Amino acid sequence: MSLTPSNTLDTFDNPQTARDYSIQIRIPEFTCLCPKTGQPDFAVLYLDYVPDQQCLELKALKSYIWSYRETGAFHEAVTNQMLDDLSAACQPRYMRLRAEFNVRGGIYTNVVVQFQKPGWQPPAQVPLP
Repeated sequence: MSLTPSNTLDTFDNPQTARDYSIQIRIPEFTCLCPKTGQPDFAVLYLDYVPDQQCLELKALKSYIWSYRETGAFHEAVTNQMLDDLSAACQPRYMRLRAEFNVRGGIYTNVVVQFQKPGWQPPAQVPLP
C-alpha cells in the first residue's frame, strides 16, 4: 500500500499513562512553499512531547507532514499550525516543535512553539552522578 498526503493524524493508546516520558521525533525532510515566491522551503522538524492518554502514530505523522509539500505558508504560520494540529490530535501533557529552516537569502530561520496542558508541571530533574 502506498502512502499519500493526508491531514488525518492517527493516535494509539499510551502504554504507560502513569509515567511522564518524552517521545522525541526528528523529521529531516519537511517541505512547504514560500507564499511570496512559490519556491520550496526545506526544514528539519524536531518534535518532543510527553504523551497523556494518546501517542501519535508515525505513519500518519509522515503522511501529515507530506501534505504540506504544495502548501504556501510562512515559517511562523506553518510551525504554529502544525503544533495546533499535533497537540489537538493526541492532547499531550507537553509538546514542543522546533522547525529549523534551511538558509534562504543568507538567513536561517528557526521557529520554536510549545504547548503545555493546564496544570501539568514537568517532573523535577534528578542530577546524574
